[in-house]
Amino acid sequence: MASFGWKRKIGEKVSKATSQQFEAEAADDKDLGDDDDANWVLAAKRRKEVLLEDCVRKSKELKDEGANLAENRRYREALVKWDEALQLTPEDATLYEMKSQVLMSLHEMFPAVHAAEMAVQRNPRSWDAWQTLGRAQLGLGEIALAIRSFQVSLHIFPMNPEVWKEDLSWARKLQEQQKATKTESVQALAKGKELVQESIPDYDFESDEIVAVCAAIAEKEKALSAAKTMVIVSASGTVETVTEQDNCPATPDETLFIKAR
Repeated sequence: MASFGWKRKIGEKVSKATSQQFEAEAADDKDLGDDDDANWVLAAKRRKEVLLEDCVRKSKELKDEGANLAENRRYREALVKWDEALQLTPEDATLYEMKSQVLMSLHEMFPAVHAAEMAVQRNPRSWDAWQTLGRAQLGLGEIALAIRSFQVSLHIFPMNPEVWKEDLSWARKLQEQQKATKTESVQALAKGKELVQESIPDYDFESDEIVAVCAAIAEKEKALSAAKTMVIVSASGTVETVTEQDNCPATPDETLFIKAR
């Protein structure tokens, strides 16, 4: 407040012409300040554009180097180049799609699916990204998901014969085989349960075969009951088997033989 009051007192003694000149100079200074601010903003924007252009240019160089390495089957080195390019242009869907293809060549299916999903997220209208995603999903055995990805790819680019004749056709064939295998497994399991739960079959005990067997067993039992045998051991150690008939018993002299069962 003291400073503000001091300026008011000084201003009261300044002539009108001097005051007008001062205000004009102040206005010029303000315009120059505004111009400096605008120039600074434009310069910063330009520097940012140049930096982005440099990043895009360097990323493209790395992408091309990685593509050449991948064509020569130097897959690991190609992945390193593309990872460096992604640090510069993280929204480049093509880099993720190329990574997915190389990862599938290395039989790393989980990372391949992840890379293809990143490509689809960054460019949902890329038919080749959807195609690569379907192939990676097929490598994991996710046949239904792969078919959906191939269908999306065809929806974006219906005239693509590769997806239609090769990818989608192969996926549907695998799906049919999977269904057939599952049906066979279910049938085999059901048949096994039926065999376990199957009751003892009913036999016809009045059949001729059963009657004949029963008659033979009865005759044998009758013959055994009619003839009784016993083993006799003499005092001298001689062993003799004696058969006794019901109507003609033959009992040895007990003084000479010892009966043994």
